[in-house]
Amino acid sequence: MQGLVQAMQTQAHTQAELQAQLEAQERADVWWSLLLRTQFEDGAVEVGWDEFVRLFRAKFVPEHIQDKMEHEFLSLTQGSMTILEYEARFAEISKYAPHIVADERRKVKKFVMGLRPSLRTRLVAFDHRTLKQALSAACRQEGEMEQYLEEKKASQKRPAAPFQRQDRKKATFQSPQRPVASGSGQVPSQRSPNGKKECPHCERAHGGTECWKLAGKCLK
Repeated sequence: MQGLVQAMQTQAHTQAELQAQLEAQERADVWWSLLLRTQFEDGAVEVGWDEFVRLFRAKFVPEHIQDKMEHEFLSLTQGSMTILEYEARFAEISKYAPHIVADERRKVKKFVMGLRPSLRTRLVAFDHRTLKQALSAACRQEGEMEQYLEEKKASQKRPAAPFQRQDRKKATFQSPQRPVASGSGQVPSQRSPNGKKECPHCERAHGGTECWKLAGKCLK
C-alpha cells in the first residue's frame, strides 16, 4: 500500500511539472506572437537568436535571477571539474554576461583565468584568439598532466633495486698484527703495573728497546 501511495504521489508530481511546463510554453508562445506583430511586423523584420534570448530573458527571468547568474559566471572557476565540465558550465551561464561574451578575446581571457593554477600558468603565455583554441590547448595540457601523474605514481609503486653487496672476494680485511721481534732485538715494550716498561721476552723492566736476553747478553 505504501508503495502504491508513493507511486501515485510521484505520478501526480510529474503531471504537475508537465502541466507547469505546458502553461509556461503557452505563455511564451502568446508573448512571442504578440511581440512579432507589434515590434517585428509579423516576422518581416529578422530577429537574431541573441536578440530573442535577451528579450525572452527580460520577460520571463526575474532581474534578481539574472544578476545572480551573472555573478556566478563572473566568479566561475574550474575547481574540481574537468576541462569539459568547466567549459559546459561556462557556456551554460555565459549568456547572463553578454557584455563579456560578446567580445571573443574577453571571453577567452575569462575562460583561461578560471582554470586551475597549474593549467592557467601553461596557457596564459599563448595568445588564443578563440574559445575553441583555448579549450583545445587546455584539454591537451590536462591530458599531459594526468599522464605524468600516472607515470609518477606507477614509478613509486615499483620495488626498489636490491642492495648490491660488495664482493667478499674483493674485500680486504686487515687482522690485528702482533709485534714481531726484529733480528737486532728491537721489540716493543709494555708497561708493568708499577708504571715501568716490561719486556715480553725477559719479563723484566729495563730501559731502552734492546732486550739483553734476546741479544744473548748476561742478565746477572
